[in-house]
Amino acid sequence: WSLGPSSAPLGAPPALAASSHGTACQRRPFASGGGARPYDVAIVGGGVIGSSIALHLAALSEQRLRVAVLETDPTYKWASAPRSAGGIRQQFSMPVNIELSMYGIEFIRSGLQEMCAGVDVDTDVQFKENGYLILAPEGGTGEANLRENVATQHAHGASWITLLTPPELKARFPWLSTDGLSLGAFGERNEGYFDPWALLQAMRKGSAARGVEHIAQEVVGVEREAGGAIGSLRLADGSTLRAKTVVNAAGAFSGRFVDMCGLGVTPLPVSPRKRCMWLFKVGARTASAGVAPCPPDTTPLTIDPSGCYFRSEGTGGRFVCGVSPQPDDDPDCELKDLEAVDDKLFEETIWPTLAERVPALESLRVESSWAGMYEYNTVDQNGVVGWHPEVPNMLMACGFSGHGLQQSPGVGRACAELLVHGNYRTTDLSILSFDRIVQGRPVFERGIY
Repeated sequence: WSLGPSSAPLGAPPALAASSHGTACQRRPFASGGGARPYDVAIVGGGVIGSSIALHLAALSEQRLRVAVLETDPTYKWASAPRSAGGIRQQFSMPVNIELSMYGIEFIRSGLQEMCAGVDVDTDVQFKENGYLILAPEGGTGEANLRENVATQHAHGASWITLLTPPELKARFPWLSTDGLSLGAFGERNEGYFDPWALLQAMRKGSAARGVEHIAQEVVGVEREAGGAIGSLRLADGSTLRAKTVVNAAGAFSGRFVDMCGLGVTPLPVSPRKRCMWLFKVGARTASAGVAPCPPDTTPLTIDPSGCYFRSEGTGGRFVCGVSPQPDDDPDCELKDLEAVDDKLFEETIWPTLAERVPALESLRVESSWAGMYEYNTVDQNGVVGWHPEVPNMLMACGFSGHGLQQSPGVGRACAELLVHGNYRTTDLSILSFDRIVQGRPVFERGIY
């Protein structure tokens, strides 16, 4: 993991400052506070974002800091990442998201192994380099947007994204119906999907081996000091934990953690939403129009213009699929809501759409289904990374709206840089700061599905 050129952060708290490109500030030295169980950094949330921050922080600080990760459920039964499609792509419209996922692929290819060198942990996350295939419809702005997106991707180093016309799509993917399509974009390399559970466990074990303490406790309250900073965290077992800096990596429940800071604190617009997935096996290869070729076991994660997606899963004609519900049918949810899968969404939306786009999928059998938690930024569906303006020692790292898994390595590195150096040294995430929420300046990413 190499450090690149320095870039100035946006919204660093008054007490945590650094000098960067002429920006006058001075970094606050880390020191454990007094009282019970003092830590330099307490990370609330032990999912992929929190675990990545912990691993990168332990590596960058060379284990000089005392770091705790607080996770309600160490079994990760309902964790978001293991219940996701596990995808990684550079096909975004915003440069910052492209850059985050470019580091993500570097990390899962080699960075994770390097950071866990000497640790008894399996760093093979079973990456399947099958690509992403994003399809644009005829009419409207779909084709123009896709062309512009790919130009931006190329400009930021993702030269492996290829534009394909309908005839080229048909030649490359004979199982695909190109009716109603104007263009496609395919990631020739560095895109695909991997095992989220393997990544989560490797980062968690790697950070623990570097001295990070993982505490199986729920945070139930916050005690703030006179200046607004968090002084201590109240835990479910009745104990308190003091930390100099607190990182909010609580995923779908990160907004609720901010609410614990009390009245007058600008809320975080991140809500817990439910997303469902289905695993199915293709049946007969005869569709209504005749014999249709079945997508292979190397099928890319294919996104229809409707937002319905599918990809291969293992071998034997198995695939996973899903779609985001319509905005008026996407309420906030609780963990108990994940016990029920919205099969109506598959039957009435996903299956008819996929059968039209891939005729071989007219005949299939659903083998399993599940629901997972989705951290939804209601303002612009982008992550929020940076200091809270009214809680000066709370660093936000949440709200990624479906792309937190693939961006977790880059976010972990960036947050570690802020915590150790007081500024970004590699990918500048200033555009994702909390300031945009306070000032009403949303930044929109086209590639949200």
